[in-house]
Amino acid sequence: MTGPRSASTPPSTPGAGEVTATVIVNAPAERVYAAFTAWERQGDWIPFTKVRITDGDGGEGSTVEAVTTVGPAILRDEMKIAKLDPPYEVRVVHTGRLLRGPGVMRCTAMGGGRTQVVWHEWFQLPAGPAGRFAGAVLWPGSKVGLTQMLRRFARLVEAGTLP
Repeated sequence: MTGPRSASTPPSTPGAGEVTATVIVNAPAERVYAAFTAWERQGDWIPFTKVRITDGDGGEGSTVEAVTTVGPAILRDEMKIAKLDPPYEVRVVHTGRLLRGPGVMRCTAMGGGRTQVVWHEWFQLPAGPAGRFAGAVLWPGSKVGLTQMLRRFARLVEAGTLP
């Protein structure tokens, strides 16, 4: 874990803004993985967000952009797909000005055709008061939000809506 980021901190360096969420999906790992990597469908389960592939085919090395709009506030999350290991793992690196740091989603097959999904992010927090504020206020809410998104994701996969 690192402290606040500096201008020279590479985006792949884990940051102090760590958040993890887990959900059990009543579907096989292959289907869960395919649903998660249907990049442009992520807006179906991530509120107020539109996702698009901006470079590549959605595979390793591709660039994806997620734009979340709530009223006048716009958050642009640019990420590079660092590694795909179907049906087990997706690794991304958030490379934007505000959101930076690595993230990973892991699928673990369980008995009865169920899959455990663990989504983990290590965002680099800005230096100074902004970083301290983000760490104290935003990250606890991020875990709740991330968990709610994964639960919605699970319901859509189980219903056959995704992918």
